[in-house]
Amino acid sequence: MKLPQWMGASQWLPDYNRQTAAQDGVAAIIVTIMLIPQSLAYAMLAGLPPEVGLYASILPLVAYALFGTSRTLAVGPVAVASLMTAAAASEIAAAGTTEYLTAAILLATLSGLFLVVMALLRLGWIASLLSHPVVSGFITASGLLIAASQLKHLLGIPISGHNLYELALSLYRNLGAIHWPTVALGGGATLFLFWVRKAFKPLLLKTGFTPFWADLTSKAGPVLAVLVTTLLTATLRLDEGGLAIVGDIPSGLPGLVMPSLNPGLWKSLLVPAILISLIGFVESISVAQTLAAKRRQRINPDQELMGLGSANLASAFSGGFPVTGGFSRSVVNFDAGAQTPMAGVFTAVGIALTALFLTGLFVYLPKATLAATIVVAVLSLVDLGTLKHTWHFSRLDFTAMLITILGVLGVGVEAGVMAGVISSLALYLYRTNQPHVAEIGQVPGTEHFRNVQRHEVRVSPTILSLRIDEALYFANIRRLEDQIYDAALQRPQIDHVILNGAAINHLDASAVDGLLSLNQRLSDAGVTLHFSEIKGPVMDQLKRANIPELLTGNIYLTHFQAIEDLAPECLEKKRHDLQGKDSPVS
Repeated sequence: MKLPQWMGASQWLPDYNRQTAAQDGVAAIIVTIMLIPQSLAYAMLAGLPPEVGLYASILPLVAYALFGTSRTLAVGPVAVASLMTAAAASEIAAAGTTEYLTAAILLATLSGLFLVVMALLRLGWIASLLSHPVVSGFITASGLLIAASQLKHLLGIPISGHNLYELALSLYRNLGAIHWPTVALGGGATLFLFWVRKAFKPLLLKTGFTPFWADLTSKAGPVLAVLVTTLLTATLRLDEGGLAIVGDIPSGLPGLVMPSLNPGLWKSLLVPAILISLIGFVESISVAQTLAAKRRQRINPDQELMGLGSANLASAFSGGFPVTGGFSRSVVNFDAGAQTPMAGVFTAVGIALTALFLTGLFVYLPKATLAATIVVAVLSLVDLGTLKHTWHFSRLDFTAMLITILGVLGVGVEAGVMAGVISSLALYLYRTNQPHVAEIGQVPGTEHFRNVQRHEVRVSPTILSLRIDEALYFANIRRLEDQIYDAALQRPQIDHVILNGAAINHLDASAVDGLLSLNQRLSDAGVTLHFSEIKGPVMDQLKRANIPELLTGNIYLTHFQAIEDLAPECLEKKRHDLQGKDSPVS
């Protein structure tokens, strides 16, 4: 049976064979071993029972395999989405209650629906609303916030709060209740996992492991930590001394769950679900495109929306919480040789078998070990070096990043994301409100025109040639109109103004009105306005507004033709001293 083109599996399933299945199977075994402790840990981070993490790692992987386009993206619970789930669900009910689980399931439902609607409307571009500095700042701050939230499990004391201040205050108030056996076990697990991440691979290489197997074995460190600490706890009965353990995990596969239809609950969780969707999509598409480029494969953003949307809906209807593509798991999946999304299906089978037959092995798993797994994983996401790099590159982007970080740490996850998005848009408006405008002149011996402040060029004393390096729209046209008009009036000898439109990509209605106003104001002052090097789409817009007929001057194909027509004598003259670094427009 031929699959429809709108299903991602149609690109690889018809040619699937035994050799590919074998490669996918090996990758699935490795990813399954890695995903089991992560699923339990991220469920705990989300404030949910551990089995919910397993449920969110079965059907979503199958759904993504059918609809996604990445061959190696590993979908499932991730740290950031789990934190955002906890932040949103805790506003509805207390963790551990039925209402809390209902809220988490509904978040997956809304996230899935939002992503599917975006896919149907082909809105893959909308992820660009989250700039890289905002996403980077959000992930860095979330990593710090997640690590801080896990101190309650590493110290064995109750800590609560939605931001860093609340967590620190709660920690201070409960310092006297620290459970030292928990500290010893959790601290040991944390140090071991850091050591595995940094030093285990070099050690394996020295003992004769190939780079491939040394890398994959080192990534299985969390599994070893789980096995050792679980065995210690069960043997020494550390739980009887106050060490928190996972406890009984119901065995079996998830049943069909119908998300809540409460309109009030939908309204309360809509915004958090949208934010989870956008952050998850940006994270997933970045990982998917990076890995696809290494094999010269193609990722379809709109189809990825469908893949992630269907994965979240599958998670919701199987009693799970929001999922997305995980960076570390995807890299492991890629390195292990996964060739198609069928590796995810095989992984889902492994998780399903675990849920059916192996949950009894996790009864004595210390929560401190899961917390250590989370802390080590999320601290790798913290990239303070990006702050320094962004500061040197762009102060405006640094401002957006800093606002996001302070918002997440100081107020909370949702507030931080919203602050980042709003600041990015506000800073974009600020930046484009002040477009770069350069006075240009002819480079001697050529037909090229360049900035008079950067090059030795020839100009005419009666012509003001300006290049506008920005699209013209409502936020900048009035300022630009005044800037050009003032520059022309400051030089009484100016008879012509030529606007070079080589860098203008778009006009809106406000820009058209502004150009007509500028044309009239210059005409009243005895100055003729001309255009040169207007791009085709922009020219179409000018024609629809009848600007060629209303313009007092002409529209030239090239700037050289404009100067040749209006002041041919200046093409042989040296640059006039008046057109120097004191030009009012730079």
